[in-house]
Amino acid sequence: MDAYDIVVIGGGSGSQVATAAADRGLEAAVIERGPLGGACITRGCVPSKALLHRADVVDTIRRADRFGVEATLDGVDYGAVTSSIRETVYAKADRQERTLETAENVTLYRGEARFVDDRTLAIDPNGGEDESGETTREEDSGRTADEDDPDEIRGEHVVVAVGGRPTVPPIDGIDDVDFLTSDDALFLDERPDDLVIVGGGYIGAELGYFFAALGTDVSIVGRSDRLVPGEDDDVSEVVTESLRTDCDLYTGYEAAEVQADGDRVDAIAAPTDDGDEQVELSADDLLLATGRRPNTDTLDLDAAGVETDDEGHVEVDETLATTAANVWALGDVLAAQPFKHAADYESEVVAANILDDADRAVDYAAMPHAIFTSPQVASVGRTEGELADAERAYESTSVTYDAAPKGLILEAGDGFVKVLAGPDGEILGCHVVGPDAASLLHEVVVAMERGDGTVDDVAETVHVHPALNEVVLKAFDEAADRPYSTAPDWRDVSDDRSSSDRSTHDRSADFDGQ
Repeated sequence: MDAYDIVVIGGGSGSQVATAAADRGLEAAVIERGPLGGACITRGCVPSKALLHRADVVDTIRRADRFGVEATLDGVDYGAVTSSIRETVYAKADRQERTLETAENVTLYRGEARFVDDRTLAIDPNGGEDESGETTREEDSGRTADEDDPDEIRGEHVVVAVGGRPTVPPIDGIDDVDFLTSDDALFLDERPDDLVIVGGGYIGAELGYFFAALGTDVSIVGRSDRLVPGEDDDVSEVVTESLRTDCDLYTGYEAAEVQADGDRVDAIAAPTDDGDEQVELSADDLLLATGRRPNTDTLDLDAAGVETDDEGHVEVDETLATTAANVWALGDVLAAQPFKHAADYESEVVAANILDDADRAVDYAAMPHAIFTSPQVASVGRTEGELADAERAYESTSVTYDAAPKGLILEAGDGFVKVLAGPDGEILGCHVVGPDAASLLHEVVVAMERGDGTVDDVAETVHVHPALNEVVLKAFDEAADRPYSTAPDWRDVSDDRSSSDRSTHDRSADFDGQ
């Protein structure tokens, strides 16, 4: 049996722990059954955002007349778009695989791992296949065990980082129809004429925007009364109303039954309360975007003493240590933050705790995220609803994009920046809706993570003029209530679209104790 200092199960963000160990001269192994890079590279954020960029281009062309530009869209070569993106992302996975294979002190095993003891793993081979059964390269790569005699390896430390997969909800008839998930909807050869999406979270919203922008008739069925219900209420309202202009939305509904009708799929959506009648929908394709589940069910975690919650997420402490000695976990197998950038951060924490015995704890207070619909959304910290539920005293300040001159030029419509701050000026949350929201948010993240974390940290920083980040400056300037403000207001107060709002919410008589 081969023994290693560190064994990482999963070739995504967790492989960074293996390479960090190898750089220290330690022996490391990575076990991966599919493409290297995890879900993000080949079936997640990278290809989906590449598709969404195409949707943004199409959307820009269609709205060009607002800026006095005459432009027409003659067509979209859908197959060329998806095949080009597929080739790009799998080439990236291939390069990452070659890099890992040629790294000193790292051994790549091709197959599916399962625990047979506390830190001993059996590897069932699959030849480096992805979920569709395709090999990631023309030749199989890495070490592959004999099917009748799987490899067994042992690690002084083991890192569980196997990611997750789409959830299939218990819809009546779902086993008898063909359906798509976010994994395979990204690389369709042909654009469906019409599509029913089940799920109103960020995956359903992003894919709904993409397909609708490229000409598909999209219907979205979501259980909550708004799309992306986990976001701040002001954010989810804008996203919902924006998608309503191009999609048929059935919020407050759930898919109750589906059945095949020739080459089409019929679906019945039932209200989540008793207020409305059922809705019958029919489409070329059915797309399930109802969340993801961790890939922990094949690992035989009980053999290692690793505990999970009822949904299969690995239980960890603040250092990302599991309930088994020297076994760690990161990424989508955790319930905390299902984002690639969170998994990368967690890999740093695990590497520090294994290699330097740092006893470093994770801190998600300033963990940002974004939703790439139109308008784009980016958030960090708490929502207003969460603060109200926690009975925290806070002030809410919102300004629209036209507070900045470039916002006026962009005609950003419903774009806004919303700041949630404590009575002492602590930044409790920030939510940006509009062009470049994901980029604009990051100065707030830095202030929360590296500065004092107060509204003054942003408001007292000089911003480039004229640049779109001046809308962030204006929001924080109003939240800080500075007597000598250098952030001029560029809005036309006679314009009904121009608005600023600041309100105080004293939810707790003992704020300091919260």
